[in-house]
Amino acid sequence: MVIHLAARVGGIGANRAHPAEFFYDNLMMGAQLLHESHRAGVKKFVAVGTVCAYPKFTPVPFREDELWNGYPEETNAPYGLAKKMLLVQSEAYRQQYGFNSIFLLPVNLYGPGDNFDPVSSHVIPALIKKCFDALDAGAPEIVVWGDGTPTREFLYVDDAAEGIVLAAERFDQSDPVNLGSAFEISIRDLVQIIAGETGFHGRISWDTNKPNGQPRRKLDTSRAERLFGFRAQVDFQAGLRETVAWYRAQPVQRHAS
Repeated sequence: MVIHLAARVGGIGANRAHPAEFFYDNLMMGAQLLHESHRAGVKKFVAVGTVCAYPKFTPVPFREDELWNGYPEETNAPYGLAKKMLLVQSEAYRQQYGFNSIFLLPVNLYGPGDNFDPVSSHVIPALIKKCFDALDAGAPEIVVWGDGTPTREFLYVDDAAEGIVLAAERFDQSDPVNLGSAFEISIRDLVQIIAGETGFHGRISWDTNKPNGQPRRKLDTSRAERLFGFRAQVDFQAGLRETVAWYRAQPVQRHAS
């Protein structure tokens, strides 16, 4: 079995700065790996895609049947479309070759060991680092992109791993399947929670000249529960607390430039 987790990923800033690389690198690594897995006689291929593959204006909660009903949000469309090609390839190779491959659509992941590099990190580690950097520097405020109105759904890393393993063990169709927590939170509320968990009590300023990204993200997770028994278990605030505690204990990461 091959479980394809590799990707070139990043937040809105990284996607805007490197759209060509995000498209080409993700397309090539996925297409070639699935193709060579088929040629080598691999018994099963598990492709892990991204919530960024969904259209920008998808009815909430996102159902897998809506995946092709529009163009993805512009700032991460090259990445989302490159990953979505794995679904096309998976279906085509099953149809022509009988190759057993599946395609999973996780929401934004978070947890201990996340990427906290401000150039390429996603929103939760980026905000945690902003708060700790402000605390370390004695800064009176942090600046957050956008206006805080978009919503996001987050899946704790342990839950994500469990979902992938259950699908690998129990699911043998090419139909796309969402992996999520079914919990939606606004970026504004997220910042307040992270500030509280890190102990930052300064001002939170919003840079509305920066993009918001997709307006809302929340998945319908019923297919995963029905087809292979996956349901997220980790409470969001508990998972966030674990993530903050992990980063607090990493002096090298915290004080890296």
